[in-house]
Order: sequence, then C-alpha cells, then structure tokens
Amino acid sequence: MIGIFGGSFNPVHCGHIQLAQAIVDQSIVDEVWLTLSPLNPLKADSRELASDADRMAMLQLAVKDHKGLKACDIELTMPRPSYTIDTLRRLEQMYPDEKFRLIIGSDNLLIFNRWRASDELMRDFRPIVYPRPGYKAEGCIDVPQFNISSTEVRNRIRRGEAVNNLVPAEVSDYIRTHHLYV
Repeated sequence: MIGIFGGSFNPVHCGHIQLAQAIVDQSIVDEVWLTLSPLNPLKADSRELASDADRMAMLQLAVKDHKGLKACDIELTMPRPSYTIDTLRRLEQMYPDEKFRLIIGSDNLLIFNRWRASDELMRDFRPIVYPRPGYKAEGCIDVPQFNISSTEVRNRIRRGEAVNNLVPAEVSDYIRTHHLYV
C-alpha cells in the first residue's frame, strides 16, 4: 500500500517529512510518495512558488535518507492544472500491482467536496486524514501535529532569519545556495 501525500512543497519542511515518516513507521502504508504539485488548483496565487525543478530537487534531498519515503514527480508530466483524481488514476495505470491511498490534512477534509471527483476519491482511494492545528475532523490518524508551514519558512527567509530547525539541513543549504525565497 502506497500513500500519496501531495503538495506544492514550497519548500518541503520538517513537518512534511516527520508526518510522512510517522505514517510509514505506524504501518498505515508501506511507503509514502511525496508528490509534487506544480500548482494547486485551489490555491490561485503562484507568485511565491519556486520553480518545479527547485522544489523537486529539495524534495529529493529531504527524503533521500528516509526509508519508505519517495519523491514523486508524476504531476510534472501531466496537463495543468493537475487534479488529484487524475494523478491517482495515472499511478494506478503505471503501477497496476499497487494500491494507493490519498493522504490529506483535516483542513482539506473540510473542503473535500470542492475537490474534483471527491466522491470517487473517497471511495477508491480512502483518504488517510492527519490532524492539522485548528481543524477538527472525525477519523484522523494518531500522529503528532507539526506546527510548521512553508509560508512561515519563506517569511523567515525573507526576514533573514534561520530556518535550520524548520527544514532539513540539505534543503536549507539548497535554499541558500540557490537564493530562493529572498
């Protein structure tokens, strides 16, 4: 069983990695594929979005030493905007022997009816829902909550503040080397 954890990962942070690792460590799924979204259709503002290549490179750095975690670039090869249902159907075609489950936060569960083919997603890819601070939802898995956001990381970088405790060291180095989010 593979969990698909999609996001813009702008940038990927320790909360993303720790959550994905907790899901694997608890044997909820065998692997978590952190799937880079070029642009979330429900998030209109893309002005702060680093390039697909930069975000993918950071994602690969972040997961490289984590057993059961993989960076997935499938949505970068698909028509835009990308929709989760299309991504999961494509993955089913590419990996017919695998079963996939969607991983979403409780904040997204509350607006799940706005997602394309939400009924189909619920039926065929039984979402694994993790708790997000401030968003109560029934049926959340029992994992630690991480009060970190990519927005906070970008804001700290703009203010010249350290982000070493918020993103993996390799990601921090990549951001600094490539002058991202300044």
